Amino acid sequence: MDTSKQPDKADFSLYGGAESLWEGKRSPRRTTITSPTAQDDGNSHFKPPQDPNDFLWLMTEEPHRTRRMAIMKAHPEVTKLMGHEPLTKYIVLAVVSLQIILAIALRHTPVLSPWFIFCAYAIGGTANHNLFLAIHEITHNLAFPGIWANKALAVFANLPIGIPYSAMFKRYHIEHHKLLGEDGVDTDLPTQAELLLLNNVLGKVFFATFQILFYALRPGFVRSQKLTMWHLSNFVAQIVFDYLLIKAFGVRPLIYLVASSFFAGSLHPCAGHFIAEHYLWDGLEQETFSYYGSLNILAYNVGYHNEHHDFPSVAWTRLPALRALAPEFYDTLPSHPSWPMVIVNFIRDKEVGIFARAKRLTKQATAASRVSDEVEDKSE
Repeated sequence: MDTSKQPDKADFSLYGGAESLWEGKRSPRRTTITSPTAQDDGNSHFKPPQDPNDFLWLMTEEPHRTRRMAIMKAHPEVTKLMGHEPLTKYIVLAVVSLQIILAIALRHTPVLSPWFIFCAYAIGGTANHNLFLAIHEITHNLAFPGIWANKALAVFANLPIGIPYSAMFKRYHIEHHKLLGEDGVDTDLPTQAELLLLNNVLGKVFFATFQILFYALRPGFVRSQKLTMWHLSNFVAQIVFDYLLIKAFGVRPLIYLVASSFFAGSLHPCAGHFIAEHYLWDGLEQETFSYYGSLNILAYNVGYHNEHHDFPSVAWTRLPALRALAPEFYDTLPSHPSWPMVIVNFIRDKEVGIFARAKRLTKQATAASRVSDEVEDKSE
């Protein structure tokens, strides 16, 4: 046998005991920096990979309050960017109308036909994702100056989604801002059960496909809410709307709307923002990541997520201006270049998964832990 044409075999004495040439090698760096330091080559990882067996537990305060105070000191004119955006209500009206018209137009189309599925994914998924983020914007009272008008608009924006959630979302989301990363409080965080069951490739595929259900169902298991008039109003308005739609046009329009909501939070290009916003990447302890690409046009600029968490009172149309006002704070932070690739990288990279979230103990748990440590120190 002529061995002269065989490729040279690797000298494994040079690889410290590795059994393959890929062992120990890291995935490419996934995030980018607009204004990197002179020492950053754009490829090197910032820190070693995270332990995949547990979440990243931090003792530090969430970063957004600190950065907000620093920006307000450096740029006091930032307050001029705060306030509601009148354009929001018109976009909500247009998207709600689009979805209702399209749902009725598909009333004679078979549910499993390629055309029905295409419309539900490409048009409906994008439209309902836009409505998810309209409700997010309205939750911060950024469509009207008054609270009641914002809540009423959120109930209206909820109609094409098919399932009432806007009132429930408001309280959970405000807690997410105020108590970012607090275990048992911030319902945006995966639970221990998710870590145990989904921390592998198939589990991540399942999570990315059905993530809208996780965000819908997880809060009820983690932290229940006291129901209010607005919860009841949201529920009644949605049930009446769904009933009238079925009564007048049959069940297919409602199936289209619910399917649109499922696709909006599944393997959809815009749905990458759910994972991009707060999952940890490249070994960093950075809890929030922004994305500055073109899909922000469809998503109320939610990609400007560091900017949004720093200043929740700045409406979506002015988030790019906020970034431009304080580039020394934002252009130095790693950000995501693509939402769709976030989903792909989340699934295939060993360095990121359900575990890649920063958690911190609640203030009560932290205080109790300190007291326990002090007691142990004294007993010694």
